[in-house]
Amino acid sequence: MEIRKLEVFCKVVELKSFTRAAEAVYLSQPTVSEHIRSLEQELDQKLLDRLGQEVAPTPVGRLLYKYAAKILRMQHEALQAVEQYGGKLVGRIKVGCGTIPGTYILPGLIGTFRKQHPSIKATLSISSSRIIAGQVIDGALDLGVVGAKWNEHGLSWTETFSDQLTLVVHPDHPWAVKKSVSLEQLVTQPFIIRESGSGTRKVFAQILGAGGLRESDLQEVAEIGSSAAVKEAVKSGIGVSILSGCAVSDDVDCGRLATVQVKGVQLERPFYLIRRKNRELSPVAAVFYDYLLKEAERGTQ
Repeated sequence: MEIRKLEVFCKVVELKSFTRAAEAVYLSQPTVSEHIRSLEQELDQKLLDRLGQEVAPTPVGRLLYKYAAKILRMQHEALQAVEQYGGKLVGRIKVGCGTIPGTYILPGLIGTFRKQHPSIKATLSISSSRIIAGQVIDGALDLGVVGAKWNEHGLSWTETFSDQLTLVVHPDHPWAVKKSVSLEQLVTQPFIIRESGSGTRKVFAQILGAGGLRESDLQEVAEIGSSAAVKEAVKSGIGVSILSGCAVSDDVDCGRLATVQVKGVQLERPFYLIRRKNRELSPVAAVFYDYLLKEAERGTQ
């Protein structure tokens, strides 16, 4: 099997489209179709199904994709290693983050890193902690920075940066003028929660548990999938919520939101740098991994 055909096949699977895959690999759509037809003929297996406007892998196609992705990753790592041997650091790092580190922490760090290594490119994906962890395990991402930790034996977790969570209310809410409220008072208010898999939600559930409460005790009025959307919901007076201090600082300064302390509760949470156990990082990813650890250590001094 030719590497180029595997690359085209993987891109069709990932983008679910011959047209989008053709654009991504700089080929015409007929050429992409011919690569897939040739690969299917070589293996004597149907690899892709056309489902309306989208393309999906068959069961054997999913099996091939798993191995093809590994082959392409190893090829990429081999080229990086040769470049590094010649004194160059060239390649792409793929990092996944939760909303807060992906929005407020990693972009600046990547920018600084690229000033030191301008030949390195970065792909930054933002999703829920669970999805990011799964993609690191699968090899789709080199590294992840997530806001929660759980029992996942396939990953190595290193506590790095931190974030201060805060109770956020509408500026006209009666609590806006209070210095603090209790955790028990919090569960009496209409509450906006983040989506399942969110690091913020997982950490807050742990805080509730430590206080003898459960998520089910909250007066939930909405479940929303991003910090930005939760902010807008609080501004609209739908309810109160727990959000990152980084995410709300501008709105608080402008008087569009107000924050309130929660008595006796530590709302600081760590972020974890994750990588897959027993898998050697590519030269570029290894350098970036060490860079993140040093920056995190510097930030705690």
